[in-house]
Amino acid sequence: MDLKNITVEDLKEKFAAFDKKTLIKFGIGIGAIILFLIIYFAILRPMVNEKKATLDDQINKQMEIQQFENDIITIKNRIKKMEPIVEKNSTLFHSKAEVEGLYDSLSRYAGAYGLVISKIQKQKPQPVLKSGVAAQAQELLDQSMVSYYKIPVDYEIKGNFLNYIKFKRAVSRSKKMLNFDKELINVVQNDPNGAVVASGELTIVGLPNEFF
Repeated sequence: MDLKNITVEDLKEKFAAFDKKTLIKFGIGIGAIILFLIIYFAILRPMVNEKKATLDDQINKQMEIQQFENDIITIKNRIKKMEPIVEKNSTLFHSKAEVEGLYDSLSRYAGAYGLVISKIQKQKPQPVLKSGVAAQAQELLDQSMVSYYKIPVDYEIKGNFLNYIKFKRAVSRSKKMLNFDKELINVVQNDPNGAVVASGELTIVGLPNEFF
């Protein structure tokens, strides 16, 4: 183009054409940005938020699982610590069935030493309260207040005196808790074998859940 022949009108046309192209490009750019924002806020952002919520939920569940695993380990350790206590109590204390079968149990010991049990009479179980629990009528007691029960048993055993001493020693070595609280020994007159009649009261113990 010959610059010498350019007129003012030509310049106006050139600038007008330039402005149109610029405006169109600018408009296209703005439109693209607006379209992107619409797509982002309407589609992409909800998807991102959903994925983020899912990820957060997975992280929380993993933390809960880890906490559960830690709790399980703690509970297992407590159980291991309690097992010796439970085992000790289960051997020391009599179950209700064992109390009912006390005659047979003692008879086996007595028979081993040639003794005869002529009397076994169980009395009403007596609650032994936990420390700090005030004494009160039995009907007002709650199982949680009772440490254990004492069951008094009246007995009478006949046989040789030395064998009776051996019988008591054997019973005392039993894992079950059994105490001879009262004892009266009478010698059978004119008996060549040194027979005696031992009578009194022995006490066994039972757990609250068996006798409440």
